[in-house]
Amino acid sequence: MNILIIGDVVNFEECQQKFGQGHAYTLTKHQQEAEKFFGKQDVIFDFIIEEHPDQMEVYRDHPTVIAFLNTVKVNLAQLAATVNHQITCTLFGFPGIPTFLNREILETSLYKLDQNSRLEEVCTKLKTSFQYVEDRVGLVTPRVICMIINEAYYTVQEGTATREDIDLAMKLGTNYPYGPFEWAGKIGVKNVYEVLQAVYADTKDERYKICPLLKEEYLFHRN
Repeated sequence: MNILIIGDVVNFEECQQKFGQGHAYTLTKHQQEAEKFFGKQDVIFDFIIEEHPDQMEVYRDHPTVIAFLNTVKVNLAQLAATVNHQITCTLFGFPGIPTFLNREILETSLYKLDQNSRLEEVCTKLKTSFQYVEDRVGLVTPRVICMIINEAYYTVQEGTATREDIDLAMKLGTNYPYGPFEWAGKIGVKNVYEVLQAVYADTKDERYKICPLLKEEYLFHRN
């Protein structure tokens, strides 16, 4: 397949790791630049649309386009609302923050429920298993992992355990690939904070209320 990636080199490399070398990959850094390639691509992975929702207009007038949009911090419905839901192409959501694409099962959401057969067709060509979930901020796996990271920050803040001890305990006790702090480093503190912020705004669930220590680190890294 011809796969267009809108994002950076890290996103490009994760797509290659996930889907393998049997495809042709093109990388662009902005939606306006990417639009000129739309007619030549079988599928698009847009990692940066949630940072630039004003660019949704590029998807409005391309009925043949099939695009996976990063919808961890904002869902498909919210993105489509920026163009009054005047969407003619096929849209799916996916977790486009680091470490969540290159997994055995592609987690994805549907903009229109009747596009499930199209999703199956595309994933078959990409040679990946998939699981579609509700179109909600945070999807499922990013929401859960960021919540675990947040709880780990609370544990350190309370003086119950060190970061190293928590990472080791989680890897040995739950068989996670990374400990919470190791995972936060790979995802990026900025992403962890902003996912939790978005999910809390969406749900008002206290489980996602951001730990002050995590907020302090986010502000430090941002500045």
